[in-house]
This record gives sequence, structure tokens and C-alpha cells, in this order.
Amino acid sequence: MASSAARIADRTYDSTATAHTAVLSLNLCDFRNYGRLQLHLSGAPVVLTGPNGAGKTNILEALSFLSPGRGLRRARLSEITRHGSGGRWAAHAEVATCIGPVSIGTGLAEGMGEEDGSERRVVRINGETAGAANDLVEYLDVAWLTPQMDRLFVDGVSTRRRFMDRLVYGLEGGHARQVAAYERAMRERNRLLKAGGADPAWLAALESQMAEHGVAVAAARREGLARIEAGMALATGPFPRARLAAQGTVETWLAEMPALAAEEKLRKTLAERRGIDREAGAATEGPHRSDMAVWHAEKAQAAEHCSTGEQKALLVAITLANARLIRARRQAPPLMLLDEISAHLDARRRTALYEELLALGGQVWLTGTDDDLFAGLAGRAEFFAVADGVVTPRHGSMRQ
Repeated sequence: MASSAARIADRTYDSTATAHTAVLSLNLCDFRNYGRLQLHLSGAPVVLTGPNGAGKTNILEALSFLSPGRGLRRARLSEITRHGSGGRWAAHAEVATCIGPVSIGTGLAEGMGEEDGSERRVVRINGETAGAANDLVEYLDVAWLTPQMDRLFVDGVSTRRRFMDRLVYGLEGGHARQVAAYERAMRERNRLLKAGGADPAWLAALESQMAEHGVAVAAARREGLARIEAGMALATGPFPRARLAAQGTVETWLAEMPALAAEEKLRKTLAERRGIDREAGAATEGPHRSDMAVWHAEKAQAAEHCSTGEQKALLVAITLANARLIRARRQAPPLMLLDEISAHLDARRRTALYEELLALGGQVWLTGTDDDLFAGLAGRAEFFAVADGVVTPRHGSMRQ
């Protein structure tokens, strides 16, 4: 039997512009409505069509776990396991990446949630258990847009902040680890403050860690968004240009002073606010409270005041600009997951989107209820019908 690496090399979809990023096989076990699912793919774009509730988004959610975090739905890990299965969900993929073939497995860790409600997912890369899901960013970038994100500009700050950090993951090396390190130190400080009587030296050490990692997080956000904005300024086509900014106390300091000075200021601020934070039960200053501001450049209008269609177009424009920058940085575009994206775009923008995605040279997964929405990808993508958790190749789908 051929090795995993050989199978990937044999079946990788040809891309003349860049190294290719593509899932070449996907195996799911007890994942949402799938007891077992095996897909073997050529590396070309993938289109999943079928009625609502058939399981299309579930496949995209599984793919989103090839990156750090809680997936595109941000669901509790235990909720993902198929109802009545009595087991734990698992997903495995063979992926062609910018640094070669890689085997990625992930799933709900054994024993999680059985006694104290805690949850953790295990990640294995090439058969070895990874120290953390953040290790996945070394191999590939994953970007997604879902219908729920249509409200990104009018929903809460935390949703925009997570979106901003996902944009930066692929542009600034180590950003995911900096975010994780900051949040670990913050959680420990919150715990000590809540318990009371903590050693001041211990708190000071945690605050120094928060200051170091927090300023690095804020600086990466500022730089990453500036690069995306600059990239959009050079783009052509029917999607609008956007102006972007990371907004927060630390980001403001970085615009006014060197990073080391901002780090010292954050450390002092955290020490001064221990009493306030103890009463609040959380840190009340820091980059964990920052926001991402977006404006429609041509209209000079904040995104939250734009029409629903304009907001959707801005989201697409930002995502495409970010993908182009990732391709330039890593010589490979991200894996892109676009759920029900075409239904909300007119014919001109659908055509432009498909051409842009094909030009990027990576693999994109698209879902929709109507095959006609994807006519522009006929002969250039693999089409699958999804119905009641059964996935079937469409006749005439592109195969290698």
C-alpha cells in the first residue's frame, strides 16, 4: 500500500502560481450527523449542495478544526458528538501544505466532560500528539465566512476581536501563541485575585507576562490590519475597499510611544487596578477588550451603518485581501471555507469571487442549496450532493 505522503503527492491538484494547500482526504467519526464519513479529493475547489439541515456546514465545521480554537460555530466540544453514539467525535485529514504533506487528527479528548464538565480536544500531527492546537498554524492557515458572520459589524466586540485575531494568525508568526500566553496569564491572575491573599510578587510576575504578551498581541493586530488595508487599496473588481483599525487602550499607547514604554505602562496599570479587577472578577484593561473598526473606504462610512449587502461585500473583500497576503507570506494560500456565500451575492460579484478564488490557487470549500449558484465553477471544482448525512459525488464533477 502506498504511503500517506505518496498518495498525497500523486493526487495533489496542480497549481501553477503557488504551493497548494488542500485537504485530500477527510474522515469523520461521530461528528454531528455523520456516524462515518470518508471523502477522497483531488485538491480542486469543493462545492457541497443540498437542502438546509443536510450536513453541509457540519463538514466545514470539521475542517475548521484543522486550525486553533473552537471551530467556526464555537460550539462546546461535547455538543459536536453525534447524538446517541455513546462515543467521542473525531476528525482526520490528509493535507497538502506549504511545507509538504501532513496528517492531522483531532477530536474530543478521552474523559473530557464526564465528571466536572471540562472539555479539551486532542490534536495529533503526523501521528504525534501536539502540545497545543496552536501548533496547527505552523502547517496551514484556515479562513472561513458563515451566514452568522453577516452580523459581525453590529454584534458584540468579542466576535470582531476573534475575527481580527484569525486574520492576523496567518500574517504574523507566533500571534496565536502570544494570544494564548496572554490569556493564560490573565486567567491565573483573575483566579488569584478572586481567591484573595495572593502573594504580590506572584501577581506582579503574572502582570509582567500579561504586559509582555499583551503588547505583542496589540502590535501584531495593528500591523496585520494595516497590511490588509494596504492590500485592498491595490485591488480591483466589484468588492469595496475597507479601512481597518485595531481599537483599544494598548493600541492607542502603541501609536504614541515605543513598545517597551507601552509594556511598562500596561504592567503598572494592571498593578494599580488589582482592587478594581478583584471586584469586577476580570481584568478591566488590556488587549482582551480591544475591538476591530471597519469603514467603507469609498463612502467614508462605518461598516455598521452600511447596508446588509455592503457589509457582506466588505467581509468578502477583507477575507480575500487577507488570503492574498497569506499566499505572499507563505507561498501558499489558506484553506478557505465559505458557507452559503453565493446566495448573498449578485451574479457579477459571484463571478468575480470565483475568479479570485481560482486565481489564489488554493482549495476552497463552498456550500449552497442551489447548484445554479455555482455554474461559474463547472468543470473547475468537485461537486458533491449532501442529503441526510450522505455525501455523493455529482455527475460530471471534476476528478483527477
